[in-house]
Amino acid sequence: MSATISAKDVMALRQRTGLGMMDCKEALAENGGDMEKAVEWLRAKLKGKMDERAGRAMAQGRLAIAASPDRKAVAIVEVNVETDFTARNEMVEKAANEIAAIALAGPAGEVKANDRITSIVDNIRITTGENTVYRRGLKLEAPCVGAYLHFDNQKAAVITFDGVVDAEVAKGICMHIVSFATTPLGVTEKDVDPAVIEKQRAFARQEAIESGKPAEIAEKMVEGKIRKFLQEVTLLNQKYVKDPEGKQMVKDVLPKGVTILRFARLQVGM
Repeated sequence: MSATISAKDVMALRQRTGLGMMDCKEALAENGGDMEKAVEWLRAKLKGKMDERAGRAMAQGRLAIAASPDRKAVAIVEVNVETDFTARNEMVEKAANEIAAIALAGPAGEVKANDRITSIVDNIRITTGENTVYRRGLKLEAPCVGAYLHFDNQKAAVITFDGVVDAEVAKGICMHIVSFATTPLGVTEKDVDPAVIEKQRAFARQEAIESGKPAEIAEKMVEGKIRKFLQEVTLLNQKYVKDPEGKQMVKDVLPKGVTILRFARLQVGM
């Protein structure tokens, strides 16, 4: 004898999964009214349909950040979907925040998808009907951390310090990383890829040669341009974007004796 499926149960399953009434009613009927089995049944049935769409482009998405109360650990993650409309969905926002919390609870370093993350992503795929993927994540640990998520949830930065930095200062530096015209390539010159520096040196040398300057003067021009380049691409030496007068560099807003250990800037789809 088949179980009687009440409208209340169908509505409860619909609120839980975000799926249509007919799908929810069918799931309950196929599983004798058992809510948990109905959820798993829907997951198995509709995930197969979503797998068929795996080749569809996922150009949209959102970032999420989670930080420990003691400001010694921070995690940043990216979830990609097909459309901007879905990326702004409250359910996707909640899911991204859940994944960030999972990342924060795990070990430092690259955050790879586990069963919990995969389940959260599958739920988005089933509910929205869009291809969805957990793209990447990173957890950093240090004596002090900071973070900033832009209001559009498309750009964000996280940072670590070797000493205590005021939360607003840390956030301000992360805002700088997200907003500054030139994305920093490293904290200091030592962090910039030597191949990148050499490429810039070759360009500068060619320009100097073409200008017809004597060799000695040309070489001084090259070194001057390299110094300027490194100032533009190293975080500590960039002009602080929040200083309206343009007099401060990022290193000037740090407490004495404290420096930046590492930073990461993420942008959806890049």
